[in-house]
Amino acid sequence: MDYVSALVPPVVMAVFFIGVVRVIVKTQGGAAKAREDAAVDAALARAEGPHKAPAADA
Repeated sequence: MDYVSALVPPVVMAVFFIGVVRVIVKTQGGAAKAREDAAVDAALARAEGPHKAPAADA
């Protein structure tokens, strides 16, 4: 029975890890993806707002 008690924690952790990975993969994209992308773009624009981009002289 010692082998069972030695194998249970790694098996439980592996099952939990697989579940977490599946949730992460399933929540990528979907209906809210455009809204989330817009929020990230807005946050990046606010963060880069004070910095002026160098003018390209052609």
